[in-house]
Amino acid sequence: MLGAAGVAACGLALAGCGTGDAKAQQSIKGKVIAKTADVPVGGGKLIEDLKIVVAQPTQGVYKAYSAICTHKGCAVSTPKDNVIRCACHGSEFAADSGTATKGPATAPLIAFHVKVEGDGIVVV
Repeated sequence: MLGAAGVAACGLALAGCGTGDAKAQQSIKGKVIAKTADVPVGGGKLIEDLKIVVAQPTQGVYKAYSAICTHKGCAVSTPKDNVIRCACHGSEFAADSGTATKGPATAPLIAFHVKVEGDGIVVV
């Protein structure tokens, strides 16, 4: 079992500690994962095939996280009201930081660094 530090270290390395799929996550580097028009302010978009959730917590600021809950590995839902929720056990995460704000999850979601290129959101 990983502690919060282990999960955070994995997030910084963009390795999929919760999913064991680091190779697939590295394969999206440099690729458009969503269009800015598809990610509303205060909400977001779940990209199920990539297991990534993209949020726009404030106008023009885009964040991307693993869509795998750090509690038991369930998929999280599309962000709403700047909250990313896991329906399995009720965990909630802040859309602006990925931080667990309601348990049982205590570790943050694994973060991806993204930037906007034209009208696309790209993993860097």
